[in-house]
Amino acid sequence: MPSTFAHEFKTPTFKAKVAFRTGLFINGQFVDGSDNTTIDSNGKVITSVSEGTAKDVDLAVEAANEAFDTTWGLHAPGTQHSILMSKLAALMEKNADELATLEALDNGKTFNWARNADVAGSIDCICYYAGWANKVTGQVQEITEDKLTYARHEPIGVVCHALTLHFAVLMMAWKLGPALACGNTVVLKPSEFTPLTAIRMCHLVNEASFPPGVVNVLSGYGNTIEKVACTGSTLVGRKIMEAAAKSNLKNVTLELGGKSPNIIFDDVDIEQAANWAAFGIFWNHGQTCCAGSRIFVQEGIHDEFLKRFTEKTRSLKVGDPFAPDTFQGPQVSEIQFNRIMSYIVSGKAVGAKVEIGGERLGSEGFIRPTIFTNVDPSMKIVQEEIFGPVGVVIKFKDEEDVIKQANDTNLNRAINTVPRLKVGTAWINCVNSLHSNVPFGGFEQSGIAMPGPVLAQAIPGSLLDDEKDQDEDDIAPLTPLSTARKTRTNTSIKTKFAKEEKTPARPPTAEAVPFMSPELSPPPVKTTVPFPFTEHTM
Repeated sequence: MPSTFAHEFKTPTFKAKVAFRTGLFINGQFVDGSDNTTIDSNGKVITSVSEGTAKDVDLAVEAANEAFDTTWGLHAPGTQHSILMSKLAALMEKNADELATLEALDNGKTFNWARNADVAGSIDCICYYAGWANKVTGQVQEITEDKLTYARHEPIGVVCHALTLHFAVLMMAWKLGPALACGNTVVLKPSEFTPLTAIRMCHLVNEASFPPGVVNVLSGYGNTIEKVACTGSTLVGRKIMEAAAKSNLKNVTLELGGKSPNIIFDDVDIEQAANWAAFGIFWNHGQTCCAGSRIFVQEGIHDEFLKRFTEKTRSLKVGDPFAPDTFQGPQVSEIQFNRIMSYIVSGKAVGAKVEIGGERLGSEGFIRPTIFTNVDPSMKIVQEEIFGPVGVVIKFKDEEDVIKQANDTNLNRAINTVPRLKVGTAWINCVNSLHSNVPFGGFEQSGIAMPGPVLAQAIPGSLLDDEKDQDEDDIAPLTPLSTARKTRTNTSIKTKFAKEEKTPARPPTAEAVPFMSPELSPPPVKTTVPFPFTEHTM
């Protein structure tokens, strides 16, 4: 019989008894792995989780195929898909504090961020795709007076998803939402470091009354599958593409790592820029694929920006993720902690200057937020994704200079700059502003295809979508699973953070973003929004 995770939480943010089975979830049941083995992460043991093997993968795929051929796919109307997904979202809302607590316990991120960003965004994502489930249509064309042709969008079949460790429940929602809405069945593998929320979600899937086999979850270390989607490192993405090419050329979607540039011109409000830069690199303890880890600052404001950025970084509290005022918790695992520290050691060894941080904090996997200066493009800390709270500040002269440096791995001014960057997602005057109806992904080694629909006409009025770089062929059809060949998503706040502007800028609320100053906050949001750093009042 599978192990059970049982714990009584007595934290400042969550107090309750939690208990659920931690077996493999196959065909609607929690079972032990075929070899009766378990996985245990390093560091302090939280619980034991059943380990899936090749035999279990075969069983899960068989169950998913059976469900696809009998109770899901084209054998269930889109309305049924929508109803069950809406029930799942409602159950997630009901259990939101518990899911956030498991994310904080499993990942090390703070409870407040897990609740207000990860879980809230996951619920919004499932709701969004539930609305699409009964709106997937085909197309009819009249070729001649006596001839019609029609095309229809059909579900792919069994879709395999491999999740990364840093946004366990959010990545699960991003994968489940479009797949289930279009009638696919799912075999999902969470990271062996952060499997608890995925397993708890399986209990909610059963409670929502999804047919057995529609969702299957296998924890472990790393027979017909038609699509593979992976959020993870570039190295893992290469291995998945290689395996797909050697088998049956499976359809592959990859959302991989990056080394994102954060470009700060000399006409900004420096205080605002320092706030956003800190949020861009240190949020989620630096463990985000879109972290603004290379901070390019125009030379005219470089010194003053560095001073304020360092002050803001010093103010961030590192500690207990369940404490209400904590901004950064511990890294997700000892392996990741050691990896980050090795980059810090490397930066020091080649002559980069540590402005702040650059060391561990205590003995429990905490790392002080770190800023390097005096760097050059050849350094590992500039070239490689660190996936931790480590940023580099780089001085640049003008636009041509920063484009060259950024591509080496005023609002109009920014918008004109964005199309020249080799990036899939760009934020202007904000960072990490995610929306369920806007694609998210990267170019080149940061990923293949962008999950989510391209709905330019549905983007809120306070956002700008850069149409200058999009040809007609680049716009995907309006379906939940559309992935444009080279879609670029640029999100901007219209109000320019410039010194000459009289209208106050609108960053996230101070209540939602602990390190933001109250005087920099917009009016209170009147209704719950999926992400706390949205820039428009609902």
